[in-house]
Amino acid sequence: MGLIQKIKTQNFTWTHITNPNLGSVEYLRQNYNFHPFNLDDCLNLSLRAKIEQYDNYTFIVLNFPYFDRNTRAISLSEVDIFIGSDFIVTLNDKKLEPINRIFEICQRNEMEREKYLSGGISFLLYQLLNDLQKYCFPILNHISQDMQNIEEHIFNHQERKMVNEILIVKRNIVNFRKSVQSHKNVMKKLSSNAIQNPIFENSNMSYFFDSLLERSKEIWEMLENQKENIEALHNTNESLISFKLNSIMKTLTIISVLVFPATLVSSMFGMNFVIPFQSSNYGFLGAVIVIAICMILLFLYFRQKKWLD
Repeated sequence: MGLIQKIKTQNFTWTHITNPNLGSVEYLRQNYNFHPFNLDDCLNLSLRAKIEQYDNYTFIVLNFPYFDRNTRAISLSEVDIFIGSDFIVTLNDKKLEPINRIFEICQRNEMEREKYLSGGISFLLYQLLNDLQKYCFPILNHISQDMQNIEEHIFNHQERKMVNEILIVKRNIVNFRKSVQSHKNVMKKLSSNAIQNPIFENSNMSYFFDSLLERSKEIWEMLENQKENIEALHNTNESLISFKLNSIMKTLTIISVLVFPATLVSSMFGMNFVIPFQSSNYGFLGAVIVIAICMILLFLYFRQKKWLD
């Protein structure tokens, strides 16, 4: 069974489940009247954030990015939240530090418990989502720093080394976008629920949920800018690599053309026919002179056409 912990206050109970599995879902089925589909969602990663309203509770699914320092990859971590008039249930796979940190300090510290829990369920929900959103910004800053390093290396003639780095950043941005792409819709519904739904005991919470909505838009705009920037860096890197390859091919082509007279003359002297000056003591020298003149003429022609620039 996943780890099930509780904090009880005068007004509500906060049940926090880490690494939910069949055992913890069965516990919820026995102790709460949750819809079976919602319980199934707790066991399977959902790629779409959503909020569903029922008569006696609200169910919220949100994904947030999780950055693995070892693999340098951003993956999705899901948070499932059930909110009722006298309870809140949160489920997470223990990857997201903010939600686990808030629960732990509320367990240990009376002052922190007062800070997070005294405002009721809706205020606790706001605090959880607020900290989870703030948790996204260091990851966004890390992506921006990676792009800055890529840009510096690109213009320091390390284009080939940056191909893999660019792909890593592009993958991370894609995964980040997957995790937060539906957050704005959820925050809009939360803001309206804070006014219309009796579960949200404080109608003034609409203002706080509006701030979450604005921050969701800010995060999405930053991701849009990063997406455009990494695409521009990718195109620039590809252009520089192509330019270098074209330059190398141009050099090799010029060399092969300049060497062509030597190849032609040597192949002619290798024929099994009588060739003029073949028996002459100066035949070899004459062939070398002919080859040199041809190469010089070709070189001057290329230079006149500015193909050597």
